[in-house]
Amino acid sequence: MNSTEREISFQVTNTYSTLNTLTSKTKYIWFVCHGMGYLSRYFLKYFDVLNPEEHYIIAPQAPSKYYISPNFKHVGASWLTKEETESETENIMRYFDAVFKAESLPKDYQLIVLGYSQGVSVAMRYVAQQQLLCHQLILMSGGIPKELTKNDFEFLRGKTKVQLIYGINDEYLDNDRMIYETNRAQELFGDNVKIVPFEGNHNVNKEIINHIIEP
Repeated sequence: MNSTEREISFQVTNTYSTLNTLTSKTKYIWFVCHGMGYLSRYFLKYFDVLNPEEHYIIAPQAPSKYYISPNFKHVGASWLTKEETESETENIMRYFDAVFKAESLPKDYQLIVLGYSQGVSVAMRYVAQQQLLCHQLILMSGGIPKELTKNDFEFLRGKTKVQLIYGINDEYLDNDRMIYETNRAQELFGDNVKIVPFEGNHNVNKEIINHIIEP
């Protein structure tokens, strides 16, 4: 068998979802990256606890859609796999650039970047690659990419609150894994990171989201 794998480049189209309306009363703009198996429009339900006048939420859509077992009726999506991770990451970074460009966001607001589960990896990579200055960086129930270093986030020091949030009964992140992720977060952000465990499993904690902007 003499097979060859080749690479091509072409233009693609993707969607993203928003919640609430961007107005002069908007104080906080959220850029939220969902976990594996979600669609962006359904991920937005976790942010409906926020004051709609003050909060505008942007949820990008992972590009790789698939039918979810066991009935294969509902559709979910994935950001990345171990296959072609580098090139797929670059595709996602360009897609995020396009989302920000399409939104033409004003300058007088506080940006909150949140990644949940698999979304943590793409959110962190985008912040690091684009040197995206945000008011808060929320890492919820996910893993920190191994290639990222302290130097990648030095520009956030003294300007950005970082929170690592996880459920103490998370079925995907056992105690050893969370010790590792906590150490990695402290390695990258030092005293600038706040560790926030909560009673629960691998889910999006709406109560914590509702209190993220508090001092």
